[in-house]
Amino acid sequence: MRFLRILCGVIALAAAMPALAADDILDSIDAARKAYQAGDLANAKQSLDTASQLIAQKNAEGFVKLLPAPLAGWKADDAQTSAVGASILGGASAASRTYTNAKGDTVDVSITGDSAMIMQFAPLLANPALAGAMGKLIRVGDQRAIQSREGDIILVVANKFLVNVQGSADAAAKMSYAQAIDVAKLSKL
Repeated sequence: MRFLRILCGVIALAAAMPALAADDILDSIDAARKAYQAGDLANAKQSLDTASQLIAQKNAEGFVKLLPAPLAGWKADDAQTSAVGASILGGASAASRTYTNAKGDTVDVSITGDSAMIMQFAPLLANPALAGAMGKLIRVGDQRAIQSREGDIILVVANKFLVNVQGSADAAAKMSYAQAIDVAKLSKL
């Protein structure tokens, strides 16, 4: 009987382990809940803002995985991430990487999400007349995009992610990098 109690205790402890090993996001959410229940609205808001910022950082880290590998003849710098809280310009998570070839040409690819500003930009791209006024309408895979005179490419994926491909390289190199982005995976985030 004693063995059964010990076994049940071990099983209960094992079941509680995920809660004991909670991450920073869950800790911030829990702190917000406790502060709210205690009537401390300022700390509740601060804890929720912290959780939101941590989620934005985690999203930016996820975007890094979707940046293309360097194409043949190119090398890539380390990816950079940034996350701005929702209180600043509607918030945003971003990842970017610069690619360089032997001639010194560069292509910069960035993916931005979690931004209210992207939701405002998406209808412009959806309207061919407005998008055409911003540059040449092109297709990148099954996505409508805008290409500037310099060959820079902007596309909105799933009305919530902005992909920007720019740099000193020629338009063909920029298009190759735009096409190397896994838009299907990005649209599922």
